[in-house]
Amino acid sequence: MFKRILIANRGEIARRIARTCRRLDVEYVSVYSTADRNAAHLAGAVDTQLIGDAPASSSYLNAQALIAAALRTGCEAIHPGYGFLSENADFAAAVARAGLVFIGPDAHTIDSMGNKATAKKLLAHADVPVVPGSSEATESHGLIREACEAVGYPVILKPVAGGGGKGMQVVTQDSELDAAIDAAIRIGKANFGDGRLLVERYIATPRHLEVQIFGDSHGNVVHLFERECSLQRRHQKIIEEAPATNLPADVRARLLAAAVRGAQAIGYVNAGTFEFILAPDDQFYFLEVNTRLQVEHPVTEAITGLDLVEWQLRVAAGEALPLQQDAIEFSGHAIECRVYAEDPDQNFCPMPGEALLVQWPDSCRVDAAFDGRGQVPSFYDPMVAKLIAYGTDRPDSVRRLSAAIEQTTLLGLTSNLGFAQRLLQDPRVRAGQVDTHLVDDFIARTVPLPTLDLAAACAAFVDSADVAGQDVRSPWAGSIGPLDRIALDPEAPLGRLSYRFQNQVLQVCLLRRDSQSAEVAIGEQRFEVSGARSGGVWKGRIGEWVWVAARFGDELELSVAGTRVQLLTRKDIADELDTSKGGDVVTRMPGAVVALPIEIGSRVEQDDVIAIVEAMKMENRIYAPAAGTLSALHCRLGEIVSAGQTLASITTVAA
Repeated sequence: MFKRILIANRGEIARRIARTCRRLDVEYVSVYSTADRNAAHLAGAVDTQLIGDAPASSSYLNAQALIAAALRTGCEAIHPGYGFLSENADFAAAVARAGLVFIGPDAHTIDSMGNKATAKKLLAHADVPVVPGSSEATESHGLIREACEAVGYPVILKPVAGGGGKGMQVVTQDSELDAAIDAAIRIGKANFGDGRLLVERYIATPRHLEVQIFGDSHGNVVHLFERECSLQRRHQKIIEEAPATNLPADVRARLLAAAVRGAQAIGYVNAGTFEFILAPDDQFYFLEVNTRLQVEHPVTEAITGLDLVEWQLRVAAGEALPLQQDAIEFSGHAIECRVYAEDPDQNFCPMPGEALLVQWPDSCRVDAAFDGRGQVPSFYDPMVAKLIAYGTDRPDSVRRLSAAIEQTTLLGLTSNLGFAQRLLQDPRVRAGQVDTHLVDDFIARTVPLPTLDLAAACAAFVDSADVAGQDVRSPWAGSIGPLDRIALDPEAPLGRLSYRFQNQVLQVCLLRRDSQSAEVAIGEQRFEVSGARSGGVWKGRIGEWVWVAARFGDELELSVAGTRVQLLTRKDIADELDTSKGGDVVTRMPGAVVALPIEIGSRVEQDDVIAIVEAMKMENRIYAPAAGTLSALHCRLGEIVSAGQTLASITTVAA
């Protein structure tokens, strides 16, 4: 076993690797960028090394800096985690040339599996079923068009060097093709340095299954069963579970055998994941091999009782696999929810920022980037944590995960927690009848919650706390705390409260209040709110939903049904309200401007794309708020913009 390793990553995976190192008495060195000087993943390291500026290209993607840090601190090996350089063959080769051990497969395997075209050919020769499509990757519009015509629409365009669904474009007809090719090439070059694309048949309503495999340098290969990863948005997973749900025994046996057969054919060593799609007719097709530890590895650990990071370390140190296939068993069911700093109501756009108050649940395993509070920089992936619930069976594990989400407090960040909670309550999810389109269909069918009204009702409960301890039966009692009691008001016998959310003012009428509950009205709606305060944090329920709130200065941070709302709570806010934004085009997220498709002076229609901002590896389209003429651009290509920055102005014509 190694004495000291360098963890070439950050956030929750760096902390996860460190946890196993501590258990095995393996010393570890942590690295950080200038954006991560105070990050939680540095705790417990025997040494910490600054590797560069905040952008990943200057730090966590800086292979030379990482290798130099490992050599400087006496490390024997480097663990890449996932993301960044974990599937970079040149980095793995450079680590080996420096006399260090790369904790993962060798450079040749990473290179061959990282190219989807090569991987597809190799696995087809090993009698692993592959999706019909092109055999060679290209940037040529003409060749891509020919491949699409040969395969038949719908098709999916995939960056050949890509992963995590980034850059993939589904094309249903020829008229959509050119724009999709341009987008896929641009994203492929930006994220992977390779714009070449593969064309594959697009299989409707598939399931996404994957098999965890392990190989060692002694010729042994085993599987650690399969995972269900069908609940996705933008081709990226939200909820994963193990084992796969409603999978016939014969299909499972063929799937596991195909993954092991493929791993043996390529001489796979260390941890890897064979990804497949399962068609409605129970035929499965190979997608790709992820030559690293997966984000969702904890659900496999939960059902097998094994530590996959420990296996990685032992195999990299030259040991044989700890167990042979017949000794590997699973029991129960595990399900994991990824917690992202993103806005589900804005097409899941990343929402970096500061978590002001975090309380993770004690009822399940939590792999988190930080505890208490912490930063989500705009330079990296927006995943904050993973909640992993284990139960005796699938219904039990789903119940436990739902409870864990409700028990989570996350204030200051917009997150997907509320969305995940509602998704888990969908009858199809509860029944395990899932596919990769379920999330999109769920979004289309879901009636949005009146989140702002719910939040304002909860805020009124918080701000009227003093009323509960006073005799307010007299209508001439006057003003109490924040309540406006200047005039008698039969519609608000205990007064009114006003709140501002961005450019909206919400007014709440307080109808009844005691120490534990209140009844309030907002317009025609009435809400029953209950709650209590502990240590400056309010928690309670409004209808069937859980809410949490805490005050930070003039602002009240709330999480209602898992959705963040930030309210300004002052009596004079109506006088401060500025509704003069007019035709300004504003970005809600920070990032780099990668496209400005419309020239100054051009006519634009409402919802035309004015700019594309890349943040956290995702392209976000910024739309025109109204029709008019693009009168000014306040940014340029390549510029790094901040959240709330005005990118352009549109002159509208008065009616």
